[in-house]
Amino acid sequence: MSETERIRDNYLALLERVRRCGGQSIKVVAVTKTFPASVIRAVHAAGCSAIGENYAQELLAKIDDYRATQVPGDFLPEVHFVGRLQSNKIRQIADVVTVWQSVDRDSVLHEVALRSPGAHIFIQVNASNEIDKGGCPPDQVERLLGLATQRGLTVKGLMAVGPSDGDTRRTAEVFAEVARLGRQFGLEELSMGMTNDLEIAIDAGSTLIRVGSAIFGDRPPIA
Repeated sequence: MSETERIRDNYLALLERVRRCGGQSIKVVAVTKTFPASVIRAVHAAGCSAIGENYAQELLAKIDDYRATQVPGDFLPEVHFVGRLQSNKIRQIADVVTVWQSVDRDSVLHEVALRSPGAHIFIQVNASNEIDKGGCPPDQVERLLGLATQRGLTVKGLMAVGPSDGDTRRTAEVFAEVARLGRQFGLEELSMGMTNDLEIAIDAGSTLIRVGSAIFGDRPPIA
């Protein structure tokens, strides 16, 4: 079985998994972190309209590789940046990122507004209160929303990562809290859920999941 066929089958199996938990309208962002550029074309051919990347330099290298083998009629899917953002990297990737999913502090918000005027963003919330995770505290969401509006950015919704320990009850509580914040501020989209907790996220109201290993397999080790 070719790489393209394997990824297609895995992607279709993921869609069936999502459908079984009532998520027919869920958007899938295929997270290609550590995988080669070839998987972008494969998952796009399977019907996935968006990819996600975590690191600026890896994203740039991958896009260069993708474009080097581009043929007429072939186009890049939406690119969602889903990793922790460094202000000094935003300028480098502004022309390839479609959606900034991990905006969590003033400096990042201002730099995105400067380098990508009118950009679509998600505000990342650290509802699990883990010090090693990105995301703003829940009580800072309203302030960041106001800043984003002032700077002309389009806030699509909120983004969250489940607790690192994978505890089912805590994961459900975290996603429920982020969903509550989304409703409070009238935000339509929630980016919650990955391979291991997508069912919990969808049950809480997620509209977008970020999935890598369920589509591409085990991640290659980072060099």
